[in-house]
Amino acid sequence: MRQGLRVLGVAVRTEKLVFTLAVLASAVYGGMTVASASALGWASQNVVLAAFADGEVAAGAMWTGVLLIVGAALLKAIGVAGRRILAGVLQYRMQARSRRDVTKQYLRLPLAWHHRHPTGQLLSNASADAEAAWAPLAPLPMAVGVIVMLVTAAVAMVVTDPVLALVGFLIFPAIAVLNLLYQRRLSPLATRAQQLRAEVSEIAHESFDGALVVKTLGREELETDRFRRRAHELRDANIAVGRVRGLFDPMLEALPTLGVLAVLAVGAARLSAGAIDPGGLVEVAYLFTLLAFPIRALGWVLAELPRSVVGWQRVQAVLDADGSMEYGTAAATASDAPAELSVSGVSYAYGEAQVLHDVTFDVPAGRTVALVGPTGSGKSTLVQLLVRLVDPDSGRVLLDGVDLRELPYGAVAASVALVPQQTFLFDDTVRGNVALGVEVSDDDVWAALRLAQADGFVGRLPDGLATRVGERGASLSGGQRQRLALARAVARRPRLLILDDATSSVDPQVEGKILYGLRDAAEASTVVVVAYRMATIALADEVVYLDHGRVVDRGTHDELLKRCDGYRNLVTAYEREEAERTAIELSDIDADIDIEEEGVSA
Repeated sequence: MRQGLRVLGVAVRTEKLVFTLAVLASAVYGGMTVASASALGWASQNVVLAAFADGEVAAGAMWTGVLLIVGAALLKAIGVAGRRILAGVLQYRMQARSRRDVTKQYLRLPLAWHHRHPTGQLLSNASADAEAAWAPLAPLPMAVGVIVMLVTAAVAMVVTDPVLALVGFLIFPAIAVLNLLYQRRLSPLATRAQQLRAEVSEIAHESFDGALVVKTLGREELETDRFRRRAHELRDANIAVGRVRGLFDPMLEALPTLGVLAVLAVGAARLSAGAIDPGGLVEVAYLFTLLAFPIRALGWVLAELPRSVVGWQRVQAVLDADGSMEYGTAAATASDAPAELSVSGVSYAYGEAQVLHDVTFDVPAGRTVALVGPTGSGKSTLVQLLVRLVDPDSGRVLLDGVDLRELPYGAVAASVALVPQQTFLFDDTVRGNVALGVEVSDDDVWAALRLAQADGFVGRLPDGLATRVGERGASLSGGQRQRLALARAVARRPRLLILDDATSSVDPQVEGKILYGLRDAAEASTVVVVAYRMATIALADEVVYLDHGRVVDRGTHDELLKRCDGYRNLVTAYEREEAERTAIELSDIDADIDIEEEGVSA
């Protein structure tokens, strides 16, 4: 309860004006509801009973009764409309604020944090959890506003007849106790249901995102069964919540009705004794009938608090997450010239697993350096450090002599572009994917496409630059997606371009043209390329050979071939495999020829 009220307090402090107006509208509704009871009691006494007594109705009295009842109804309707509209504004503003804050935090947190949290959970935090956190805001203004109705109605009942008021008030403690029991039974069930909603979202996202693996390995039934089991748990949890509500809701509805019956029973006796007039009895009975709804409104808020607390806690876990990167105020180089890169004593570990050990090398401005090493040698981790997706545990990465951690936010992205091994394209046009929010002309887009050797196939697309590529670029081949991703990086005219095996899906001839084009471009960049093909490596000015997270050797391709056994074995492995395969095939051919010759001789 305390946690839930604190969550509501955040909304009240954040949207003071909207909340105040919503409560005022609700207060108008509550006040006019009580006024309608008084109007009904007055009309019963002065119009209905007078008609029975006199056999006729005075026109003035009749019109007065009509005006009182209709006027109260109109003002009550205005209060209802204002309360509902403003409550919706309050709720949806807070939900939108939470979604923006969560998304902003996602973008601010380092990649290492994202590695520890599944994407489905992150989606749930930004959608279902943000929605659940502020679910009680819809009935909140009503619940606060009807306090006016409760107080006003209680005063009116006491003024009309204290004895009848006391009879009615005896029901309130019973309703309060029942509400308390209701919340205690409902809270753990609602908490479990909200957690299961997030888990179902996580499984669904993982299955859909890995659709290729699921289908190609025939895991459809297994994934369906995994999703079904968790979905059934969610179903059972929601049914348990519904069962508790189904048990308590009728009792909460019945208690006020029992109060009305008790008021009528006692009121009939007092009416016979002349202690109260009929209009007063009608007014008190009607007021007590009206009290059932505001009491239920308070129950609606209380019923949503457990789910709200769970959603709030899950959202706050993201907003309070540490590890967000700190930025400095060092001035970034304003020049468009190629950048100078320096890696000095860099080490990095994933938990207890040390990946990089005291890595040191320099890349002079305008040069092309190839990072080469066996699988697991730390190349991709090093690439993440070069673009500051993560920070090193020790050592420094410097751009033009300035530590990346000392640069202001956005400075690294303005100077450095990464083309990752796994290409991602948005469900947008070719132009939208290349420009990606940067103001560039069509001529600049075509220039970037030419440099990436992508202008040919883009020119053959149905709508050229305006062709939509589908989700993740599904309408394009792997090589075409890689070339568009490269064009996207080149269009930003980076001073440092990093290619993490970014041309592996194109043939060596096209790859050679791309690398030569990058070197000979009018606005050349410093290039760091993670490479495996010998043809690619040979184009680099220098090679840095990594093994087990350490720089084993560095120099030109020819120099490393001569003096570094590990490097030589790695880069010539493909050629050796091809030679061995060819030798085996030739041996088989020779054997077949010998067999045929022996058959001819026989």
